[in-house]
Amino acid sequence: MKSLMLLALPLLLSGSAAQAKTAPAALKWGPAPPGVPSGAQMAVVSGDPGKKGMFAIELKMPANYAVPAHWHPTDETVKVLSGKLGYGMSDKLDHARAKMLTAGGTVTMKAKMHHWVFAAEASTIQVSGMGPFAITYVNPKDDPRK
Repeated sequence: MKSLMLLALPLLLSGSAAQAKTAPAALKWGPAPPGVPSGAQMAVVSGDPGKKGMFAIELKMPANYAVPAHWHPTDETVKVLSGKLGYGMSDKLDHARAKMLTAGGTVTMKAKMHHWVFAAEASTIQVSGMGPFAITYVNPKDDPRK
């Protein structure tokens, strides 16, 4: 029995080392794409938001950062990793009617649902969904690409 435990210990330790080597690399942060207002930083966690298939990105937003009312052709799930995020489902951003999420909170925005978000304080969120990711602003004047 003792020899079996001595044999199992190196295997257990080597498995732990292998898991440590396959841990995901640090995220590569850069400016968020032009489809969202400037000032945010983005990193791809998995997949490719520009291609068909599942993806996940993280977005760092400074305090008071906002994405005006918009919609997507597919569902998106937003999870707050840090900070405080306000959101609502309507055609115009309305701080007074916002629902608030803190770290660990999630919300799913259904396809074509008009919604908006803002960072009540510096916040990091994870957005996941099915690509290709697209954003259409309810009011075309809000679109930072124009």
